[in-house]
Amino acid sequence: MTNVLEGTVALVTGASSGIGAATARALAARGARIALVARRGDRLTALAAQIGAGAVAVEADITDAAQAHDAVERTVAHFGRLDTVVNNAGLMLLGPIVGADASEWQRMLDINVAGLMYVTNAALPHLLAAAAGGPRHVADLVNISSVAGRFARLGAGAYNASKFAVNAFSESLRQEVTKRQLRVCVIEPGYVETELRSHNRPEIIEQTASALAPHPLQAADIADAIAYVVTRAPHVAINEMLIRPTEQER
Repeated sequence: MTNVLEGTVALVTGASSGIGAATARALAARGARIALVARRGDRLTALAAQIGAGAVAVEADITDAAQAHDAVERTVAHFGRLDTVVNNAGLMLLGPIVGADASEWQRMLDINVAGLMYVTNAALPHLLAAAAGGPRHVADLVNISSVAGRFARLGAGAYNASKFAVNAFSESLRQEVTKRQLRVCVIEPGYVETELRSHNRPEIIEQTASALAPHPLQAADIADAIAYVVTRAPHVAINEMLIRPTEQER
């Protein structure tokens, strides 16, 4: 595999498992040095050891603006630059809107929307600097949304709302920075076999089981798509990518 990202630095949130961990491995395999950001420090340390000297574990709760900012600054202090950010950290809590536990909505908004925005806000000066003077003359911000950011579904109203927000924020930012060689991409996965569903209440997991694709995507499939996006030539921007399992209808 060619080291097309040699000399660059990537920060990946939600890197302790699933898509985040797979993305960190994929970008490292292409030559990037990696900052692994998540709350579960033990998992980050183990993953950093697997990747090698080019990876650093940065334990942080990005729902706290100060911690999100500190995670970015620690990355730049350690590696000296920041070329790529993958906002992957997220939470999916499903269920009806009527009679919902509003605290679940707040938890999703905190991580899916506010956390993503906090990291982006802290990272933008560094990404713009990398785009202006980096080895590739381009920088990348990749926000992990969902098919739920495109299509509203019964039983997923609050999750839909959080991912529609990600899409809207990303497109507005894209228009703002695209002439400065900062590419903004939204990745919209369908069903991926990760820990995401396990955070729901048992009755919700049971109710939604019949809607799952029989052959779901794997975390590595999404990581491969992200690697594709950030390794395009500087004049090529992939702004949106919707990825479903072949058998998924919606």
